Amino acid sequence: MTRVPAPLLALAAMVSVQVGAAVAKTRFDEVGSVGAATLRLVIGAVVLVLVVRPRVRHWTRSQWTAAVLLGLALGGMNVFIYVAFATIPIGVAVTIEFLGPLALSLVHTRRWRDVTWALLALAGVVLLGVGPAAVTAVGGVVAAVAAAVCWAGYIVMNRRVGAAIPGVDGLAVSMVVAMLVSLPTGLRPAVEGVAGDPSLLLVFGAVAVLSSVLPYALEMLALRRMPTRVFGVLQSMGPGIAALAGLVVLHEGLAAQEVVALACVSVASVGVTLSARRARGRAGAGGAGGAEAVP
Repeated sequence: MTRVPAPLLALAAMVSVQVGAAVAKTRFDEVGSVGAATLRLVIGAVVLVLVVRPRVRHWTRSQWTAAVLLGLALGGMNVFIYVAFATIPIGVAVTIEFLGPLALSLVHTRRWRDVTWALLALAGVVLLGVGPAAVTAVGGVVAAVAAAVCWAGYIVMNRRVGAAIPGVDGLAVSMVVAMLVSLPTGLRPAVEGVAGDPSLLLVFGAVAVLSSVLPYALEMLALRRMPTRVFGVLQSMGPGIAALAGLVVLHEGLAAQEVVALACVSVASVGVTLSARRARGRAGAGGAGGAEAVP
C-alpha cells in the first residue's frame, strides 16, 4: 500500500463506503436503519478483530483514550447517518454530513479568501434546508448534522490513533467501541431481522467489508501520509459519489435545487483545497518549511 498515492487510497475508501451504504439501505425494511448500522458495525468489528488480533497488553493510557474516542466518533457517525438515510436521499444526507470535514478544514485556515468558500458552502446548506427532502424530513436532516459533527471528530482522532498506535490495531479496538455504541438501540431490530431472514448476515457481511473494514483501513493509511486538513477537503467528491450510488443502486434522483446545493458544497471544498496548496507552496518557497501541525 505504500506505493499507492494517498489521495487514491482516500478515493477508493469513499467509493467503497457509499456503495456499501446504498446496499445497506435496500434492507432497511427488514432491520431498520439503526439495526442495519448495528449489523454493519458488529460484523465489521468481529472481522477486523479476528484478522488483526490487536495487541493491547502494553498500551498506554493515551493510546487507549485515543482509540476509545475514535470509536465513539465512529459509532455516532454510523448510527446517525443511517438514521438520516432512512428518510432523505443518500446524496442529500452525505452532502450535509460532509459539512463536518469541510468545517474542520476551514477552522484550520488563516486566509480571508477562504471566507468565500465558506459562504458558498453555507449557500449549499441553505438550499438543502429549503429543498424538498429537508422540508419533508427534518429528523433526517438533524441526524445528518449530528453525523457531520461525528465525522469531523473521526478525522481528527483517526489521524491521532494512526500516529500513536502501529498498524491497524487501534482501528480494530475502535470498531469494537463503535459496535458497543450501536447496541442499545440497534441490537433488537438487528436480531429480529436476522431471525426472520438469516441471509441478511451475508448481505451485511458484504456491507461491513465495503463500508467499515476496507475504507477505514484505507483512510487510516492515507491519513498517515497527508495532513488532516488536506484529507478533509479531498472528501469533496463524497457527496457526488453518494448521489451516484443512490441513483444506481436505489434509483434515488435529486431535485435540481439539491444538485445545485451538492455542487456548492463540493466546489467550496475544491476551492479550500487549492487555496491550501498555494499557501503551502508559498511557505516552502519562503523557507518556512512544508510541515503542518496536526490538530
